[in-house]
Amino acid sequence: MPAKRIVVLISGSGSNLQAIMDAIDANRINGNIVRVISNKADAYGLTRASNANIPTSFIDHREFDSREAFDGEVQKVIDAEQPDLIVLAGFMRILSAGFVSHFVGRMLNIHPSLLPKYKGLHTHQRALENGDSVHGCTVHVVTEELDGGPLLIQAQVPILADDTPDTLQARVHTREHVAYPLAVEWLCNGRLEVTDSAILLDGEPLPANGFTVPYED
Repeated sequence: MPAKRIVVLISGSGSNLQAIMDAIDANRINGNIVRVISNKADAYGLTRASNANIPTSFIDHREFDSREAFDGEVQKVIDAEQPDLIVLAGFMRILSAGFVSHFVGRMLNIHPSLLPKYKGLHTHQRALENGDSVHGCTVHVVTEELDGGPLLIQAQVPILADDTPDTLQARVHTREHVAYPLAVEWLCNGRLEVTDSAILLDGEPLPANGFTVPYED
């Protein structure tokens, strides 16, 4: 099976990008990152990519008159790479409907909650305020509904009595670095199939909340 072509979009440090790069280097993922794109010039993820000889692009959203105009430029750069998969790894932009539609079924995101709980921002604070005993992250297919696409993988962490939003976020990050490379691995290795009616893993439908990665302390 030919290696899949992956484009990654980031806005920050790129820790999930690094986790995926490490999985590729370990020959877990049958794919290659062909470009990393950021809307922030100082995103450390661009440095990570450059250090690994991966081409990068900085596209400043502030230089465009509308969300659609910015998304159109990003789409043009992505399309030039002819990717099989687009990975949103801390890309802090709400995407326009046309952009999402163009890449439908080929774009993944990771969200720091156990969806459908806590769509949007401040997920760790909200989990603590609601007295939850478990929190985590979700890899999902991107659709026009914010944080609302089909769920692929979830990874959990217990919420501890002395947790703060920052300590909880740090533990969730460690689980993101497990869940996201696994989702990319399954897609690139042909094990995961996204259809109109279901998400299939090795030909079998996943439950509505996706595959749950067992918790490891």
